[in-house]
Amino acid sequence: MPVSPARQAAYEILHTVETRGEFAIDLLEGRRFSDLKEADRKLTMELVMGALRWQGDLDFQIERLSGRPLKYFDPEVRDILRLGLYQIRFLSTIPQSAAVNEAAELAKGARKSSAVGLVNAVLRKCEKSALGLAGDGTVSREYAESARRSIPEWMRARWEQRYGNEATRAIILRSQAIPQTCLRVRAGKGSLEAIQRELAAEGIRTRPGNFQERVLWVESGRIQSSSAWREDRVVIQDEASQLVASLLRPEPGQKVCDLCAAPGMKTRQIADTLVGGCIVACDRSLRRMRIMNRVRGMPEGVRLDGVLLDAALPLPFTRSFDRILIDAPCSGTGTLARNPEIKRRLQPEDLLRYAERQARMLRHGLDVLAPGGRLVYSTCSLEPEENEEVVMNVLRENSGCVQLAAPALHREFPRLAPLIEGSGFFRTLPGVHHMDGFFAAVIVRREDVHDS
Repeated sequence: MPVSPARQAAYEILHTVETRGEFAIDLLEGRRFSDLKEADRKLTMELVMGALRWQGDLDFQIERLSGRPLKYFDPEVRDILRLGLYQIRFLSTIPQSAAVNEAAELAKGARKSSAVGLVNAVLRKCEKSALGLAGDGTVSREYAESARRSIPEWMRARWEQRYGNEATRAIILRSQAIPQTCLRVRAGKGSLEAIQRELAAEGIRTRPGNFQERVLWVESGRIQSSSAWREDRVVIQDEASQLVASLLRPEPGQKVCDLCAAPGMKTRQIADTLVGGCIVACDRSLRRMRIMNRVRGMPEGVRLDGVLLDAALPLPFTRSFDRILIDAPCSGTGTLARNPEIKRRLQPEDLLRYAERQARMLRHGLDVLAPGGRLVYSTCSLEPEENEEVVMNVLRENSGCVQLAAPALHREFPRLAPLIEGSGFFRTLPGVHHMDGFFAAVIVRREDVHDS
């Protein structure tokens, strides 16, 4: 019997992620996925992202049901078992027999016919549990334990020590959930209320964000089918990401530098509020810069210059900038729901490697910050090594720059007060604040100091 197109595509993507270290979201945007019918695309997305989010629990089940260590299985067989177990444990609409039978066919197609019997035995032993959130949003003990197993132990321990047990539980559950779509209503493209009414008339139900006035969270409906989406009046961007960019507060006519810009969501947000002026958008990835250059709808009157560079190296600029955003490449532990591969690839020692690069980026950014200028350093990491430790260590070396204190930020951004700690650091936690996990620090250069 032939394997369904969705399961075949899901297996191929999972195996590519496993063996080549690529990210699923990139593969899901490729031609192999886009050529599928709409229903198959939806199922492929569900299978791939679900199997990756719950891989820790699925691997636990493979060992429990087979009585063999995970390393016993060939990579192809591991991926097939994960795919089958995810369907049985988490998808109530898929019959167990369909998951088992197609897993056997996938094994044959992967030239692993000798493993067909073992694949059948493991999947048939698995009880159909349909794990998931209850209607009231609560979780069962089994679901919570499965979620906990899906986060590496060293990561959980760090979060418990840093944020406490209750917050860590919320972070874990949010990291296992399908991310909710969040929209930014572009400045000058209509009021929030008007866009919300328009979307409702098209069958798309939304609610306003809690901290930003141009935020809408999609509760039901497909935003890509709306007129507002087609006409570029709304863009998909998590609320935490929007909040970080808003901390920059660009003013009309200023010169802004986005040092780690691609794929350009925050660059566009800055441009929408800049009202004239110039943005220099930088990134070291040519591929990502090309993606950013294809972004539509830059506002009139704003000049955008793209520069291919590595911000961890000395910058080539001879002039200083009024505003600088450094949304630094990081471990990404605040976005595990969107990038679940991170959980299995990241190791504790990687954090210091990230921090060294981030500190170099921050030093170089401060070197080209104008007197009186503002720099926002941010990451989507929950780890202090990449966040407050980077900021504090770099500022100790630079007497001409200071971090804005909490009272000043509260006056500028009163709605963000719950997210700004007494230390002046901005922080969101998945599950606790119901958005991605982000960190930011706002740094200014004293007007009487021209050199760092």
